[in-house]
Amino acid sequence: METPGSTRNKSDDAHSHHHRYHHHHHQYLHSPPQQVNNSHGLHALNFIIILSLISIFLLFAVVLVIFLLRKVKSTENEDIINKNTEERLRKISTDSTSILFGASPDVKNKCFYGGALSKIPSSTRLAGVQVFTYREIEVATNSFCEENIIGNGRFGVVYKGILSDGSVVAVKKLNVEGKQGGDREFRFQVDLFSKLHSTYIVELLGYCADQNHRVLVFEFISNGSLQEHLHSSNKLHQPLNWGTRLRIALDCARALEFLHEYAVPSIIHRDFKCSNIVLDHNCRAKVSDLGLAKTVSGKINGEILMQVSGTNTGYLAPEYTSTGQLSTKSDVYSYGVVLLELITGRKPIDTNCPPGEHILVSWALPRLTNREKVVEMVDPALQGQFSKKELIQIAAIAAVCVQQEADYRPLMTDVVQSLIPLVKNHSTSFPSNRFHSRTVSPSS
Repeated sequence: METPGSTRNKSDDAHSHHHRYHHHHHQYLHSPPQQVNNSHGLHALNFIIILSLISIFLLFAVVLVIFLLRKVKSTENEDIINKNTEERLRKISTDSTSILFGASPDVKNKCFYGGALSKIPSSTRLAGVQVFTYREIEVATNSFCEENIIGNGRFGVVYKGILSDGSVVAVKKLNVEGKQGGDREFRFQVDLFSKLHSTYIVELLGYCADQNHRVLVFEFISNGSLQEHLHSSNKLHQPLNWGTRLRIALDCARALEFLHEYAVPSIIHRDFKCSNIVLDHNCRAKVSDLGLAKTVSGKINGEILMQVSGTNTGYLAPEYTSTGQLSTKSDVYSYGVVLLELITGRKPIDTNCPPGEHILVSWALPRLTNREKVVEMVDPALQGQFSKKELIQIAAIAAVCVQQEADYRPLMTDVVQSLIPLVKNHSTSFPSNRFHSRTVSPSS
């Protein structure tokens, strides 16, 4: 049986236990333990790591997609290129087959251009220039017989030829066998001539190439070269009259004007001389043989340095012979020499002349501005049949063209403009006549 004292003690123990429970519970609620903080930090770190990995994966996926797209596009482009290439090769193969089937037997002997003229596809032509087989050239020139030779120069022999359709042509067989860069020079000439279309330049009609031969086919100019008319000793041609000489001077000036100021880029003839000027049946002049020609970019009077080349040093400008400096003004000097030949009938260099008169320019230059002495210089073959007024004007043009300093020489367009009124006035005063038939007083 419990006494009051024991009851009180039990009550006190229960109260004390309840107080301790509430104290610890309150302490638990209001004092966060260290373990909870550590758990929250770990979760946050894991979240950041996962987010970073996801971002890296997404970036990698984007880069991979871009790479795959580019590769697919590149593959498509390659397929297109390959397809186009195959089509071109198939077309070339077809064209080559059509050439071979229509070609002469010489095609089988390693001639890589060929075919009868009427059977060659237009795709094998270069800017209207015809492609010939070597067999066709042989037939046209009667196997390059000596009787058909009409010219012989440093680059080859020129033959007269007759094509199957009856056309008369000049066939130039180039000396490129065994020469370094010979094929490159041939291609340059074909490319150059095929783009030159002028009344005053001999036209390229076609070409032929195989492993051993390089041939150019030009229009045939029937009346020979100016060299033959002025300096030939066999007297095959009558002396050219004064009016014809004026017209030839203008034609040649127009040819050089075209090369210098209308061709793009400008072209330096580099070998302008009487033997490279041919005359038709009306004695109208055309310039030929651009085998030494050089193109110059930039200004009209562009300059280049070249190794001196030329078949006659009497035509070469002094700055070219001394330093190799070449420009359009070098051609102007050569043109001035040709003018002196038209006036005097003399060669640029002639050791048969009296001492002090061997070099035409040196002898003529001091006399060109003297009205009395310039008359004494005139070609005796003219027999006094010329206009003194026109002579003085032509002599003045020649004098400025052969100046020692290139900068003092005129542009060819200025020469043309100076000659036009002379030729026009002469033609008006005296009807056209190629040779002597009318006497013109030297004092007129």
